[in-house]
Amino acid sequence: MYRKHYRLKELPFTITPDTSFFFAHTSHQEALNTLLVAVRSGEGFIKVVGEVGTGKTLLCRKFLNALDPQEFITAYLPNPYLEPRALLMAVAEEFGLMVDPYTEQHQVLRRLNRFLIDNYAAGKRAVVCLDEAQAMPLETLESLRLLTNLETERRKLLQVVLFGQPELDERLDQPRVRQLRQRITFSGKLRPFDLREVEFYLAHRLTVAGYRGPRLFTPEAVQRLHRASGGIPRLINILAHKAMLSAFGEGARIIDADRIADAVSDTESLDRSGSFARRLMRYVGLGMAGVLISAGLVLWGGMA
Repeated sequence: MYRKHYRLKELPFTITPDTSFFFAHTSHQEALNTLLVAVRSGEGFIKVVGEVGTGKTLLCRKFLNALDPQEFITAYLPNPYLEPRALLMAVAEEFGLMVDPYTEQHQVLRRLNRFLIDNYAAGKRAVVCLDEAQAMPLETLESLRLLTNLETERRKLLQVVLFGQPELDERLDQPRVRQLRQRITFSGKLRPFDLREVEFYLAHRLTVAGYRGPRLFTPEAVQRLHRASGGIPRLINILAHKAMLSAFGEGARIIDADRIADAVSDTESLDRSGSFARRLMRYVGLGMAGVLISAGLVLWGGMA
């Protein structure tokens, strides 16, 4: 790839949720602060909503990493599209409980309750994070109340954090889950970056990746990138990566607005024309282009 060309230790604009690249200059830091305050106050339900690509999974991982394992036990479910009993089983398994797959729902709850009481007696709190919560069936959302019914006289034994797209709010507006909605005491919302934040975001990721040279993205490139991406971090990463590939292919070290335009055009057409590949082949030769394209496909394959 282009790491040597730009003197980088690693690729700066991958779309994998690497917490070392967490950008704390925006609503993400506000949401993280809200989460940390909420779990320490012992609230039952917490919600974080953000559009596709705004970094919910990265925030979730950053949040879990910030919890002291001496104080908290945690469970993480990346895909909670499960029926109610299966969800309880998955939570139990995440906490390390061995539960027979044919166990009845009320027995799973009893096992969880006993486990959580024992951990509470040992001075630990329990947190479950559910990613992509907008995909949960309504009956499963409703069954989440069973988890927060596990409590002592003074404190909830389990806290649940829901991470989801805006559709999660629509689902929570359904009359069937109004009791759950009433129990959400803290919420956060991830918003896209503004122009100034995009500037800082690019510099931050490049610095983390080891870049120590002069300014890489021109002001015009940043403006065009902001307009094209709408300030969505995942789209910024995809376009910035393609723009750096394009510049590398020509031996350039500065990313100007034309590089962003090329990346935008290529992304909107989903590369069906092969135009981006042909440009790389023309600039750096068939052999190197094959390496670049293969690496790019591996990198972009995580978008799904």
